[in-house]
Amino acid sequence: MTTIKGPAIFLAQFLSDEAPFNSLESICKWAKSIGFEGVQIPTWDSRVFDLKKAAESKTYADEIKGLVNSCGMEITELSTHLQGQLVAVNPAFDTLFDTFAPAELRGNYKARQEWAVQQLKYGALASKNLGLTAHPTFSGSLLWHTWHPWPQRPSGLVEDGFKELARRWLPILNYFDEHGVDVCYEIHPGEDLFDGVTYEMFLDKVNQHPRACLLYDPSHFVLQCLDYIEYIDLYHERIKAFHVKDAEFNSTGRQGTFGGYQNWADRAGRYRSPGDGQVDFKKIFSKLTQYDFKGWAVMEWECCIKHPEDGAREGAEFIKKNIIRVTEKAFDDFAGTAPDAELNRKILGI
Repeated sequence: MTTIKGPAIFLAQFLSDEAPFNSLESICKWAKSIGFEGVQIPTWDSRVFDLKKAAESKTYADEIKGLVNSCGMEITELSTHLQGQLVAVNPAFDTLFDTFAPAELRGNYKARQEWAVQQLKYGALASKNLGLTAHPTFSGSLLWHTWHPWPQRPSGLVEDGFKELARRWLPILNYFDEHGVDVCYEIHPGEDLFDGVTYEMFLDKVNQHPRACLLYDPSHFVLQCLDYIEYIDLYHERIKAFHVKDAEFNSTGRQGTFGGYQNWADRAGRYRSPGDGQVDFKKIFSKLTQYDFKGWAVMEWECCIKHPEDGAREGAEFIKKNIIRVTEKAFDDFAGTAPDAELNRKILGI
């Protein structure tokens, strides 16, 4: 067993144009001051990171790593969530997802997808240059608009959708494999990989690719009424990244899992700051520790009520309290006896 590393923080939700959230150095110093030890860096935000440069220049990657280390922090992973989303976009969502791409590519589906694939490849190289082995991202989606089958889905539609998704991702997975980095899909509503079944369908289509791994985030499973503890039992060998994000689900006579088109504060299922929701993190940390998870516990702050800075400060302490320092001896060692073959034979009656 291994003691989980942490606490760490995903920077995406905290970056802004105001200090201390407007540069990598200042936000790392802020995170360190409230108890964090690691940062997960969003690669689409030029205020803190140049993905292409980190992929092509080991010197730049070393400078970034050195800067973070000088603040008393470590880089946990690089994230390409937004770019991964653009690997597969159904035309029904073209306009909404166009904002994830550079302005000059908007409205050009083919060029936008090619850009996204290249971004993922940069992510593999940059991760390697930084000495990282896990890379969180999204799968994108071709089928999400059909998840509730009305009208009924045409025969073979799901099969064809996953074949195409796999066709797009297999070269990327192979590229990551060449550079020794795991692709960690965040299983998430809005992606074609949104639960265990869809993940298994994808694995089948990419021939159980060893780099097709997982980012574990229980908050998305609370909102789906999925057993997020058994999920660890089922997929622990593939879990290579971990987001500590809380959620709650409180159905009423007026709404349930679909949320009634309400804003986040008024939905039956909503994300909360760590410790404020319904996720049983004691069980999660125990399970991941038992299964020898070697990564970081990274707080992703998404809460419709609490101020983000309060959520971050409390989140760092929350993670610290849940990390289990693994034991180096068995609790009953004091009652043990030295190996004795003759004694064993006597006890067995042979």
